[in-house]
Amino acid sequence: MAQTKDYLKLHFIVWIWGFTAILGLLITIPSVEIVFYRTLLAFIALGFLLYFRKRNFRLGRNEITKILATGLLIAAHWILFFAAARVSTASVCLAGMATCSLWTSFIEPVLNKRKINAVEVLLGVVVIIGLYVIFRFEFDHALGLSMAVASAFLSALFTVINGKFIKKHNPYMITFYEMIGACLGTALFFPVYMMYFSGGELNLSPTMVDWGWLFVLAVICTVYAYSVSVDLMKQLSAFVINLTVNLEPVYGIILAVIIFGEKEQMAPGFYLGTLIILSAVLTYPLINRYKRRRAMQVDHLR
Repeated sequence: MAQTKDYLKLHFIVWIWGFTAILGLLITIPSVEIVFYRTLLAFIALGFLLYFRKRNFRLGRNEITKILATGLLIAAHWILFFAAARVSTASVCLAGMATCSLWTSFIEPVLNKRKINAVEVLLGVVVIIGLYVIFRFEFDHALGLSMAVASAFLSALFTVINGKFIKKHNPYMITFYEMIGACLGTALFFPVYMMYFSGGELNLSPTMVDWGWLFVLAVICTVYAYSVSVDLMKQLSAFVINLTVNLEPVYGIILAVIIFGEKEQMAPGFYLGTLIILSAVLTYPLINRYKRRRAMQVDHLR
């Protein structure tokens, strides 16, 4: 019974993450400004949480610098993510984000200096086929899909980097400094953004409704969802959690169709391409689990 509650809670968290692209459409201020306020509110909320839990904020100058720099990658990831939903649709954005775990399968071997797995390469080709199908039938959304794929790449990159940080530091402390880095990075991007993308203007005046959605985005989708997902690792295996998180694009696309209706309706080719991508994403952890079981059986026979 307790494990069933954990599974339901995990799926609820994935539904929350699937809602982020929709929030990017519901909030009226531009994507860059959304990221600025999301990271600002998130690190303030985390700061209060860590302060009342009496955490030591000292990690060493070099470590803090590295984590702050990783925050810049997160800022770029979120800017591309919300912009992708704006220039296309939430469904197209989430379809591109479905490539994240496969980007990780290529980035991790490079950064950790190990051989690239042939199965991972094959699955990568399957993802490319899925993207080709989407491009073929939804070429009007090519820019949004490209931005979402780039966002997925950055997400995979900072996730692998965080895998190194988490061996030495508390995950909440990592997130706190990364949110500071992301907020500062977004602010430093403002001059370039104003010069080349926004017509010389910044929209830092959210409406009251925007503030409500920004609060949901920062506190619930960022601080709360992250905290609960970490806590669930005490009860559920990493395989179960990662497999379920891969369903985020599916949940997000369902929510987008329910909320936005006809605006999110795509040609059948879009859903075929998305299905191809998700089949590769979901197959990858299954293959890994099968290989681990085979290895354990061989060791047992010895």
